[in-house]
Amino acid sequence: MTVVSSTKNLEALSFTLVTEFDADVKRVWQVWEDPRLLERWWGPPTWPATFEQFDFQRGGKAAYYMTGPDGTKARGWWRITAIQAPNQLEFDDGFADGNGDHVEAMGITHATVTLEEVGDRTRMTVLSTFESEEQMNQMVEMGMEEGMKEAAGQIDALLAEHSNP
Repeated sequence: MTVVSSTKNLEALSFTLVTEFDADVKRVWQVWEDPRLLERWWGPPTWPATFEQFDFQRGGKAAYYMTGPDGTKARGWWRITAIQAPNQLEFDDGFADGNGDHVEAMGITHATVTLEEVGDRTRMTVLSTFESEEQMNQMVEMGMEEGMKEAAGQIDALLAEHSNP
């Protein structure tokens, strides 16, 4: 994986991560649509994800938790707002409490994932937009940028493992 860019835009209340992979768009799309593959990279290596619910369709919901090195569980959810397979996925992303309910104080982040062919590679752009400057700063302080880079860094191994013969 090559990180092409990582950009915070306070004015637009956004964070954009652009990466490229040595695989075609359909193979990269699989790491989003298959929850067993998704949970192998969603979250940094020290905070692996487990998806308990995954309804991959517009209006569908996903529920997951990430387990930290000390056993702490951080819960989250997605509400899928758009799917244009295999090139675009949009979802709202939020934190959840122990019952799986939205933690209002953390707000909602909207993610737009775009996959496009660039020669024989795939460029993946993940645009995260925030509700407020305060929310964006809070997420940056929590290590979102580094965490997203580490998480995306796990995708290459999955692509190599699940390559087409």
